[in-house]
Amino acid sequence: MSFGGFNDNQHSAPMADINITPMVDVMLVLLVIFIITAPLFTHAVKVNLPTAQSAPAPEKPETVSLSIDRAGKMFWNDAPVAEAELTSRIIEASKQRPQPEIQLRADKDTRYQVLAQVMALAQNNGLTKLGFVTDPKTTSAK
Repeated sequence: MSFGGFNDNQHSAPMADINITPMVDVMLVLLVIFIITAPLFTHAVKVNLPTAQSAPAPEKPETVSLSIDRAGKMFWNDAPVAEAELTSRIIEASKQRPQPEIQLRADKDTRYQVLAQVMALAQNNGLTKLGFVTDPKTTSAK
């Protein structure tokens, strides 16, 4: 098998054979490198670690679900609650340590005024952890 050069006047068509020799050379070099370095990856340094005892992780605060339907009725952990009772429950929750996280679940047709009043009530009574819960948007294939 002969290799063509730049000054090959006998053949005017491009060379159709693929020369895989350089690729095989590179693969063999990589194989040798991996064979040599593989034992180094499994070598571990032996260290005598000290022992210590730490305080237990702080407990996670409880989560309270505050749901509001489209008519403005409120539910504290799925139990109906009046507006006056909601104030006392928020005050109790703000005194707890750690404070519970209030997850606000509101119907999409709920008036913004009701949401603003609940958020103001929580802020005025020192409740700092308030989050909004939504349903993930589902994509329908058509």
